[in-house]
Amino acid sequence: MDFNFLISTHLFRGLNLDELSGILGCLLAEEKQYKKGEYIYRVGDQVHKIGILLSGQISIENDDLWGNKTILNMITPGNVFLENYACIPDEPLMVSVVAVSGASVLYLDMSHLLQPCSHSCSFHNKLIQNLLAISARKNLNLSLRSFHTAAKTIRTRLLSYLSYEAAKQGGYEFDIPFNRQQLADYLNVDRSALSNELSKMTKEGLLFVNRNHFTILADMMNAL
Repeated sequence: MDFNFLISTHLFRGLNLDELSGILGCLLAEEKQYKKGEYIYRVGDQVHKIGILLSGQISIENDDLWGNKTILNMITPGNVFLENYACIPDEPLMVSVVAVSGASVLYLDMSHLLQPCSHSCSFHNKLIQNLLAISARKNLNLSLRSFHTAAKTIRTRLLSYLSYEAAKQGGYEFDIPFNRQQLADYLNVDRSALSNELSKMTKEGLLFVNRNHFTILADMMNAL
């Protein structure tokens, strides 16, 4: 396990290598591997551990009765997931967690995280503070997605999302963390309709698209 990578994550920020080694033992750390497309959790499961992604990519998804999929979040290495459910372990999941690629996950026991351990680790409170900050940030991100999907048309949803990415990444040329299907799921639109709209915007000279790489052109800047 790469301890240097772990202390660079938001969850373990502020801990040194010795403290990290100690806290992993206290939290009953366990690493698991998953194959591409494998379900890590399904709707209805109960969660007692917090997960931190070590490698690969996983998605948090919601599937309705008619088979429509909505991607709520994409998890990249270093980020945690399902911490809210782990805080209330009797609450069944309303989402599924799927490995988008081969993935490695480190699990930490939530009950040991929320309660002081017998060793009275001085850095335990720091970990709880980090987790609270992570949870607050995720709530903000969910609110942000609701802004993007509130618009009625595909183009205005794209404009909202691309405007946010341009501002976040500090320029009009950037990569997004989604492929075409994932972007359609995130914006809650049909993939073919999304592709058609992107093609129209490209022909109109509003943007240039190469897979997940976007360049916003001058004419589109006036619309953002």
